[in-house]
Amino acid sequence: MALLSPAALVTLMGAAGRRWRGGGGVRRPRGPPGAARIPPPASAPPVRRCSVPPQPRVAAKQPFPVELKAGKRYAWCACGHSERQPFCDGTHKKAAPGVSPLRFTPEEDKTAWLCGCKRTRSPPYCDGTHKEEAVQSAQLAPQP
Repeated sequence: MALLSPAALVTLMGAAGRRWRGGGGVRRPRGPPGAARIPPPASAPPVRRCSVPPQPRVAAKQPFPVELKAGKRYAWCACGHSERQPFCDGTHKKAAPGVSPLRFTPEEDKTAWLCGCKRTRSPPYCDGTHKEEAVQSAQLAPQP
């Protein structure tokens, strides 16, 4: 008996599967004969499909100096809505569902400048982006 190559087996199995399943293609569920298709209710909210993540809110126009402890896990707020800046308090779940916090664990005790404008290119650390006109001209949310 001759051995088949893996490619030949895939081709053979694919052809057998198509015959077995009735020729392949897309199957659409059908209702009973003569049944009408019921459209979705007119009051249903539209589905928002977006491939661009929401833009974070500018929480502060300067970085936050923070004493970080080695081995401690931190969650840096990436959405800008947290009341515990620069750390996450879970507000993103309602205010910015497409954004989640950046979790990090420092390797040594140190003072770090954590980004407050949320536009840094090296999160969670400040890279000076807050000095740009777009950040400096942004409206800050009122403090509670």
